[in-house]
Amino acid sequence: MAFSVCERYTAVKSFENEMKMSIPDAILKLRRRLESYPLLSYHDDGQTITVDAASPTGFAVSLTATGRDFIVRFDGWHEYFNFQVDAINYFVLGLSDQYRLKVLRRGKTEYQWTLQYRTATGWDEDSTIARAYFPFWRKLEIIYRQNTLS
Repeated sequence: MAFSVCERYTAVKSFENEMKMSIPDAILKLRRRLESYPLLSYHDDGQTITVDAASPTGFAVSLTATGRDFIVRFDGWHEYFNFQVDAINYFVLGLSDQYRLKVLRRGKTEYQWTLQYRTATGWDEDSTIARAYFPFWRKLEIIYRQNTLS
């Protein structure tokens, strides 16, 4: 069965409009959940919602709805998600003590972020994001950051 150019264009536009309608929904859902935690500092612009690190040993958590997908960020680490539910789940887990970031720094420059998750025997690594350029000649420092929302 062949579709005309007009039918394909209409189907694509309909899908794009459907995706755009879900953008505020993800932000609204997180806003409602965060209202239960008055001590958390957060802000949003309708497209991105960010929870600031609650302590110096924690990290900021944000979710951006782009219209086609969702981006969850934990400081310098990030991941793209196709589905709203997956992005929201990662966002919430980033606020908990179930995830932490292993951050590599040389001098004052942070250049690598590895997401780790808690297991029965310790911590396992999920994924790593790194910058290509950093002051490699400076002393290496490894920092662990973790939020503690329960």
